[in-house]
Amino acid sequence: MSAPVTFHIPGALRQFTRGQGTVAIGHSPTTLADALSALWTLYPGLRDRIATEQGEIREHINIFIGEEHVRYTGGLMSPVAAGSEISIVPAISGG
Repeated sequence: MSAPVTFHIPGALRQFTRGQGTVAIGHSPTTLADALSALWTLYPGLRDRIATEQGEIREHINIFIGEEHVRYTGGLMSPVAAGSEISIVPAISGG
């Protein structure tokens, strides 16, 4: 049996995951797109906060698979291994 992929959900988005800070995806997605699709099946309210209507990751959302920023590993086609930890990190702006 393969290890689940775990999403780390930031505080600002936990209202869409019933307060959960981590969400495990039982099946083994092979790409970030597959993993996000599984996450959105469980928590559909997250989709519009993370992706645009065109299905691209929103500019102000950073996603990491382990320590690797997906912007540099293939975006939605970034490979996801069994047991991966995916962190969703909204950009912090201030002045």
